[in-house]
Amino acid sequence: MKIGFIGLGAMGFPMARHLSKEHQVIVRNRTREKAEKHAREHGSTLAADLKECASADVIITILPTSKEVDEIVDQLLPHLRRGMLWIDATSGDPNVSRATAARLNEKGVEFVDAPVTGAVVGAENATLTIMIGGSEKGFERAREILRLNGKTLIHVGPVGSGHAIKVLTNSIMGATVWITSECMLLAKQLGIDMKTAFAVTNAGSGRSNASENLLPMRLVDGKWPLVFKLAHHDKDIRIAAALSHQQHASTPMLALTSQLFTAALHELGDGADYIEVAKIVAKMNGTEW
Repeated sequence: MKIGFIGLGAMGFPMARHLSKEHQVIVRNRTREKAEKHAREHGSTLAADLKECASADVIITILPTSKEVDEIVDQLLPHLRRGMLWIDATSGDPNVSRATAARLNEKGVEFVDAPVTGAVVGAENATLTIMIGGSEKGFERAREILRLNGKTLIHVGPVGSGHAIKVLTNSIMGATVWITSECMLLAKQLGIDMKTAFAVTNAGSGRSNASENLLPMRLVDGKWPLVFKLAHHDKDIRIAAALSHQQHASTPMLALTSQLFTAALHELGDGADYIEVAKIVAKMNGTEW
């Protein structure tokens, strides 16, 4: 199958690599050098221009926000053909994705939103969890392709559902990272060894991915690799908060998490990793991390 893959960031680059093992993949990236590198090293084809991606049977986008996806749709819409499939793996806005799906449907193009989770290591090892919103037919078509990228592929509902559950789960993770940072740093202030604090937490009811995998590396070992930009995480939580507002839902913890992450973003800057909010927690309490 011929696939046009647009967006070769930290997640997209290895995802396109896995797809190229079984499919003809045409790659396009804002930074041309990345696309050239992919074509050179992984057997994909460098798109001469964006329009060439429309010659594919399937288009996959994985971009920073839904805004960039819509810009790509604007440019490719005149060149799309009936029967094509558009898979948007962006961590996007379900309201925008539903509008995008409607525009593509007028051209006879099926759209599914298929954001991924599992971090870069999951993309590298093809063990991602992929949550897919769309019709049953669209899900089946997307699953046959995305099985090369993920271990768990779940049909979560109609178009927009994938993007909705992704921002909600990211909000849960954000809140978990924050409260775990608060409690572990408080334990340190109380004179408890940080390794011991994590050992007890992970043997008890406070255990989470944040306490087991994310924070020990940072707060114990002092290593702060870039996993997922704080700017993107803040964007996701803001989308989740907006969805709550639309539903007239009472979600005070979500609102607080959104406010905390936005404040952290202003303090740490666009280049920071989202787990660096632990540094803000430490600063608020005059504690070393």
